[in-house]
Amino acid sequence: MSTTATEIVLPGRVEPNGLLITERELPAPGPHEALVRVEASGVSFAEQQMRRGKYYDQPPFPFVPGYDLVGTVTAAGSEVDPRLVGRRVAALTKVGGWTSHALLDARDLVRVPAALDAAEAETFVVNGITAWQMLYRTAKAKPGQTILVHGANGGVGSTLVQLAHANGIRVLGTASARNAAAVEALGATWIDYRGDVPQQVRALAPTGVDAVFDHIGGPGIHDSFGLLAPHGTLVSYGTAATKDDAGNSRLPVLKLFGQLLLWKALPNKRNAHFYNLWAGKRDLPRFRERITEDLGAVFDLAAQGTLRAQVAARIPLTEAARAMELAESSTVVGKVVIVTDFPA
Repeated sequence: MSTTATEIVLPGRVEPNGLLITERELPAPGPHEALVRVEASGVSFAEQQMRRGKYYDQPPFPFVPGYDLVGTVTAAGSEVDPRLVGRRVAALTKVGGWTSHALLDARDLVRVPAALDAAEAETFVVNGITAWQMLYRTAKAKPGQTILVHGANGGVGSTLVQLAHANGIRVLGTASARNAAAVEALGATWIDYRGDVPQQVRALAPTGVDAVFDHIGGPGIHDSFGLLAPHGTLVSYGTAATKDDAGNSRLPVLKLFGQLLLWKALPNKRNAHFYNLWAGKRDLPRFRERITEDLGAVFDLAAQGTLRAQVAARIPLTEAARAMELAESSTVVGKVVIVTDFPA
């Protein structure tokens, strides 16, 4: 049987109020597919860039945004374990998450612990995978080290702070003054991003930090690299500083890649990497294995209470424009979550 899905469509380079609400019919699941009744999706920086046509490899307009989702499986294809039906699951989608129902490859679904509600779990999907992999797979951070997290009040940043703090890693986190208390409650020492960040960091870590996590890019990337201690690691994962720049959307990213490659080539005993969650997808089985392993570890910590979900707001799917505006306001701690209230 087919299912009618309510979707939010990004028709082109529009303001948030230009998002469209549409409906379309979804067919019954194919042999390896599962039909998921979506309960929560999120507004990440990726959607904010996509709205401007600035995300590095976004699809052509129009399309349904939504980098990840959490929902309940309502039907499964002939080759899918029937016990999956009725389970709450999470999935990375890159696009397509802002919908009431989604047809997904069942092999891409990760089980969500019963201790987490849908919105809480949603905050840990792309944010949790990104934070976990950058901290442990890329930077290889260890207890006793000191790291700097830019945007420590954001979705990825707040997860990074909690993961590191729980593992005995000292965290310095940049944020605005209005978010200082929230950042410190997560376990970081607050750094005022409006002030002289290098000076503030050096006062707290005179010999440098062991890792910097930078989603900003732009000229400030040089400060981030300069704050590293010997053998420290810069992990760059975005270009927020250039999100409103006119011109070719890929140019800022390519410039950043070039700078990181230059630093990696120098005999300066410091490392520089660009983190790309999708980099390993050419080996799809291994990619799926890592996603399941890393997200599973994050979910377990959240279910135990070691990580606290940072839900900035829960906004209905049909009010996605308001959700986008709030996420772009730079006033929230955590992640704005889009929730649905549709019948199965």
